[in-house]
Amino acid sequence: MSNKIKFKKTNSKAVAPLRATYSAAGYDLTVCLPDTSLKPWIDIEPGESKMIPTGIAVEIPEGYVGLLFGRSGFGCKLNLRLANCVGVIDNDYRGEIMVAMYNDSKVSRQVADAERIAQLVIVPCLLVEMEEVKELGVTERGEGGFGSTGK
Repeated sequence: MSNKIKFKKTNSKAVAPLRATYSAAGYDLTVCLPDTSLKPWIDIEPGESKMIPTGIAVEIPEGYVGLLFGRSGFGCKLNLRLANCVGVIDNDYRGEIMVAMYNDSKVSRQVADAERIAQLVIVPCLLVEMEEVKELGVTERGEGGFGSTGK
């Protein structure tokens, strides 16, 4: 894979994905409200999920996947998180990246236009074929679930 990911603005005022520092793993994505929006923010009520537009579409190479993560400030300070915890952008998706935000707080929260909303991390994705079998290989852990290893 080349070290370049192609992106397209689906809204002319969209902000290009940027890393906050040279070594940052994720590219910040910002809110990009449509020009027809009546106010420069989106309200998210307690217990509500909203789809937040970024105005950006990406071309992720085959063998890779884009993962969306919430920004820590939203989660820790505002109790806003990605509704699905981690968003997955498959390499064949070419539409606008939308960020599903959920309000865990007890008060209405606002997400402002041009505000950094999430981080996009591009990682390798092993594409495998599933094969149904009657038995799986034996391991020391076996079918032990949550907490079964004592840690």
